[in-house]
Amino acid sequence: MYRIMIIEDDKKLSELIERFLKRYGYETFMVKDFSNIKNEFVDCKPQIVLMDINLPFYDGFYWCRNIRTLSNVPVIFISARNSDMDQVMAIENGGDDYITKPFSYDVLLAKIKSVIRRVYGIYSENTSKDIYEVNGLLVYINQNMIEFNNKKIELSKNEFLLLHSLLKNGNKIVSRETLLEVLWNDIDFVDDNTLSVNMTRLRKKLEQIGIENSYIS
Repeated sequence: MYRIMIIEDDKKLSELIERFLKRYGYETFMVKDFSNIKNEFVDCKPQIVLMDINLPFYDGFYWCRNIRTLSNVPVIFISARNSDMDQVMAIENGGDDYITKPFSYDVLLAKIKSVIRRVYGIYSENTSKDIYEVNGLLVYINQNMIEFNNKKIELSKNEFLLLHSLLKNGNKIVSRETLLEVLWNDIDFVDDNTLSVNMTRLRKKLEQIGIENSYIS
């Protein structure tokens, strides 16, 4: 399920948003240290960010720019500031959408679902994003990490290259020759034994997070 980071200094509102989102199965993370939002973002690794503008220490525009140095994760601004200029500033500083307070929770949910469809779903070009999903498996492209049922595990560079090649081919059988070529582009020398060792390690790591025989036979 998608993890949503809530950056809102109104604790009551933040808790209301959290409870609402959990009703629909989303995982949430509420920011507590508003002086260090960038580090909390790195620790949280969210798939969506909900961002207020008026925050302690630095405003939401500042933190959105900081997040954009790390990730293309969708950012939805939620603010009482309702001028056209505020909305323009939000978009120019890296935001993807804007909701004005007071807001309808149904509208919030619809916008979240729209972002998910566009960025992670059927309308997305997944290979250009930081994260993509295949049958519940989240793949963090820039971190060589995967997640399934809230269990994460890091992969070696070669393991990640192999898994990525298997996933992008869907249900098609990928030949050993093709996989050897994937590794050949990344290391100076590769033989059949190198491929077998990496595939065995990848299979074991997938089993550790609850995936058995789904992508590798």
